[in-house]
Amino acid sequence: MSSIISKDGTRIAYDKVGTGPALILVAGAFSYRKFPAQLQLVELLSDQYTVYNYDRRGRGDSGDATSYTIAREIEDLEALIAQAGGTAYVWGLSSGAVLALQAAAGGANIAKLALHEPPLVVSTEGHRPPEDFLAQVTKLIAANDRPGAIKYFMTKGMGAPAFIVTMMRLMPGVWRNLMAVAHTLPYDAALMEGYMVGKPLPAAWQDSVIMPTLVLAGEESPIALRNGARAFADLLPNAELRSKRGLGHTKKLDAPRIAAELKTFFV
Repeated sequence: MSSIISKDGTRIAYDKVGTGPALILVAGAFSYRKFPAQLQLVELLSDQYTVYNYDRRGRGDSGDATSYTIAREIEDLEALIAQAGGTAYVWGLSSGAVLALQAAAGGANIAKLALHEPPLVVSTEGHRPPEDFLAQVTKLIAANDRPGAIKYFMTKGMGAPAFIVTMMRLMPGVWRNLMAVAHTLPYDAALMEGYMVGKPLPAAWQDSVIMPTLVLAGEESPIALRNGARAFADLLPNAELRSKRGLGHTKKLDAPRIAAELKTFFV
């Protein structure tokens, strides 16, 4: 394990594996650098890339600040890009994709960008979180109700059936890992704030996200995610959409399929 110090003084832990062009992996909600599927993805990519697999702030071995802002998380990613030599390929998953997107829109030196099912809801078709989603997640964590926050985030935010959460509680290892990062769920909810309400995407992204961009979506994924991925790819000037079965992320990540797509894009 290595670490860097972000602009606000927060320590960010990461692993550096492989050789080749720098590729930074940005995890989504509930994920961290030792998440099993994340480790498998690192292994599959490290034969062609120098993979930077990091714990977002508040997770795993990374530090945190007393208050959260999206700008600080963007600075964390920018610090990793600097550590990687000043430019890098970036893959982001779900809310991590929104984080990578906002960094790119703000001018981060990202050579190529892969966004894996960013939670962008552009119509009223399919599931949408309640308008007070961020406030409710924040309230549950402030009350130290991590189980309640996990259930609320999964059911109201992700649209998962309640029985899925019940099943996860019966798997001690899985539930322990979820509980360990549950306090960062308001961070993910903040990243998604305003992008899951069924409105068109910001037109400004056309001018600010101009690097080659790959948008991944699973054919089996919820309609809201598929519609958002398509609308996003249509909006950007240098984006392509790859929608295939097995690329969804609402169930177990298919690391071999994801790695195969990334290897054809990050060249």
